[in-house]
Amino acid sequence: MTSESDAERCPQLNSVAAYITGALRTGEASAVEVHIAQCVQCQEECAALRRVVDSLEDWRAEMLRPAPSLWDRLVERIDAVEEAQPVDAAQWREPDWEDVAPGISCKLLSNNPPRDRVTMLVRLAPGVNYPPHTHAGAEELHLLSGDLRIDDRKLYPGEYNRAERGTADKRVWSETGCTCLLITSPSDVLA
Repeated sequence: MTSESDAERCPQLNSVAAYITGALRTGEASAVEVHIAQCVQCQEECAALRRVVDSLEDWRAEMLRPAPSLWDRLVERIDAVEEAQPVDAAQWREPDWEDVAPGISCKLLSNNPPRDRVTMLVRLAPGVNYPPHTHAGAEELHLLSGDLRIDDRKLYPGEYNRAERGTADKRVWSETGCTCLLITSPSDVLA
């Protein structure tokens, strides 16, 4: 929410949004609290974000409900999806992170071959480039931590990027390292 240039921007500023929304684990939250107490830039960001979050709590529930037409489309899409087998909670285990390339790790959360879709967490180490690629299907990316550059756009935690089928990302990289939730086609064509 601040307007500082990237050179003047506090490197911890990205963690403030995750802190305000309660998205950090206890140890991470404690470290951010200590930093905020010492950083004026992060204190200002914290105050601005807290006003936004607090204002959302005052919204009436009916304002937050989707329009009936959206509900109808959602029901149609859910009905069109094959019924999934229930997950046996006793047998479920947390997927492991896998190193897929130097500085790139993935945790596969869901794989749907009939729909050519995967959902995964992706981590890039600082300075690492993800290979250029052309999207075989729509790609949705939610940045959870760090920063991520996709061609000429810079994303910060909490931001979203959607790429349509047939479009290409020429350069995807992170200056600080990042973690994102990625919903995409496993058939993307790497350059």
